[in-house]
Amino acid sequence: MKTVLFADRFAGKVIVVTGAAQGIGRAVALRAAAEGGKVLFVDRADFVAEVAAEADSERATAFEADLETHEGAAAAMRFAAERFGGIDILINNVGGAIRMRPFEEFEPAQIDAEIRRSLMPTLYCCHAVLPHLFARGGGTIVNVSSNATRGIHRVPYSAAKGGVNAITQSLAMELAERNIRVVATAPGGTEAPPRRIPRNAEGDSEAEKSWMGDVFAQVKQSSFMKRYGSIEEQAAPILFLASDEASYITGNVLPVAGGDLG
Repeated sequence: MKTVLFADRFAGKVIVVTGAAQGIGRAVALRAAAEGGKVLFVDRADFVAEVAAEADSERATAFEADLETHEGAAAAMRFAAERFGGIDILINNVGGAIRMRPFEEFEPAQIDAEIRRSLMPTLYCCHAVLPHLFARGGGTIVNVSSNATRGIHRVPYSAAKGGVNAITQSLAMELAERNIRVVATAPGGTEAPPRRIPRNAEGDSEAEKSWMGDVFAQVKQSSFMKRYGSIEEQAAPILFLASDEASYITGNVLPVAGGDLG
């Protein structure tokens, strides 16, 4: 897919993108900056500053934070508001399955880790950004969920992303009268460059590699298009939902998975 830029679509907007060091978040943040936004690239990886520098713009800057803590989320929002004078848009992109295995093979600590990774950053960031959106008189939150709310070998991750969907719908209902939209995309399988920070720092056993193969096959088979999407095919709908073009859309979770609704 060829990336088509919409010049000045985000001119005058302050955008916080989490998980911006790699993958979908990186693509979203770089494109938002190219389309005129003032963008804070947030990640706990120290190379997030290198990524922000790729934007080659004084409108882009980086901030390191552990968004699995409320303190990290609040610090990121404060920094964005202080650096750019406020916040208009928050794009919550942190998350991702750490392990893929049958549910009975998960250890309790591993279940907890999946929830911390893929639910708590979105919950904390939504909470931490609200005072800044209220001060602005409105704004937009875009959560990146997953169509893996229905899928094999990722039950804790599926539960976390189901929580993201619930946050999106309930918060949208609660905040509509405050002129704040809350929406989400639910990406399916996505082709991405090799990660600079591995999904599972402990590495995968041979059994886990086999279970991951089962997941990859299921994801492709469940898609009407029988393929994975590209990073660009995921970034485009996220930015559409973040933009004023989607001004009458709130509470929706948009599947972006080649027809698989999850």
